Amino acid sequence: MTSKITLYTTQLLAIILFTISCSKQEKNEEAIIKVNNNGIPIMLPLREELPKLTSAYINDKKYGVSRYFEKKWPEKNDNVAFLVAKNGQIIYENYLGYANKRTGEMISKDMPLHIASVSKVLTSTAVLMLIDAKKITLDQKVNTIIENFPYPEVTIQTLLNHRSGMRNYAYFTFEKGNWDKQETLSNEDIVKVMVDKQISLERPTDTGFGYCNTNYAMLALVIEKVTGLKYPEAMKEMIFAPLGMTNTFVFDIVKDRSIIAPSYKGNNIEIGIDYLDGIYGDKNIYSTPRDLLKFDKARYAPFFLNSDLIKKIYTGYSHESKGIRNYGLGIRMTEFEKSEPFYYHNGWWHGNTSSFINLRKEKVTIIVLSNKFTRKTYQTKKLAALFGDYPFKLDDGEE
Repeated sequence: MTSKITLYTTQLLAIILFTISCSKQEKNEEAIIKVNNNGIPIMLPLREELPKLTSAYINDKKYGVSRYFEKKWPEKNDNVAFLVAKNGQIIYENYLGYANKRTGEMISKDMPLHIASVSKVLTSTAVLMLIDAKKITLDQKVNTIIENFPYPEVTIQTLLNHRSGMRNYAYFTFEKGNWDKQETLSNEDIVKVMVDKQISLERPTDTGFGYCNTNYAMLALVIEKVTGLKYPEAMKEMIFAPLGMTNTFVFDIVKDRSIIAPSYKGNNIEIGIDYLDGIYGDKNIYSTPRDLLKFDKARYAPFFLNSDLIKKIYTGYSHESKGIRNYGLGIRMTEFEKSEPFYYHNGWWHGNTSSFINLRKEKVTIIVLSNKFTRKTYQTKKLAALFGDYPFKLDDGEE
């Protein structure tokens, strides 16, 4: 596993140098769009460092975070990659357990783990970059981009905010006669099944929120159609390589089986690959907390996206029922009545669980990844109380 990841890292470093050397800036009326020589927008690192943290601040917060970690992950048989940072500077990180029990390889700062639905944060970012570069628009109908797409009212925005009304591909492909589960399903196959089997919408488009992986599988196809690259290559060229995310890649079910860290049930039984593991966009990105920190830090760049588009990312679009939970464009949010909005995205695929927390006001990043099923990953939101006005209690037992 290590040698293949090292080879991947070497190749990616070469791409980084090429991408940066070939990049240029094009100015429009709202922002500066970074594009490469192929006209594809790229995400660049934050050039101006955020304010440096004092030693006193780091030590104070490190004490609180480390106590929380040691309380939640006391067992040596836990699998976790854990990082907390402010202003892009790491306050505390810890890595425990097996990446691969068969080979004895341990989780480390450089070991990519499956980030599950946190992949949606990166997929949405690539789509928003294409919107900012005026390659597509938020209100554009998806059937103008994806050939034979069967739902004429679905737009890019309703994919991003889960208001398309589509059904989950994991359910309708599992239904008898819709798909041969001995064959790996692809993103293109999802469209074919929706057309051939006349899969209906769960609800009319833009009439309600329905979290659905199909939305982001379709966004991956949008990225492919607009860039002319397969999703794994597009994500590498647009985000991973320019940001130096050398331990991040999109899983290829054919090529990468032997290099990935497998996932496990809570009782340590390994979970195998199945016919749904060929789908990407909604999942299937492998990364590390340090690489995801590079990504999150870059989103504070002044010209990452135009200000109007950034505002739309962090706006809730679903208010059909009362409640504090909502969804923006590729990010979950909890909108408290008297506290700061809490922005995050969780993930769960097979035994992999993940949590990506972005306290925008405080510029705090909290990332937890595990390849052994546990709900403790999601409880890490309580750490927000150490950094800002968030109504979480660190001494709680369970959520």
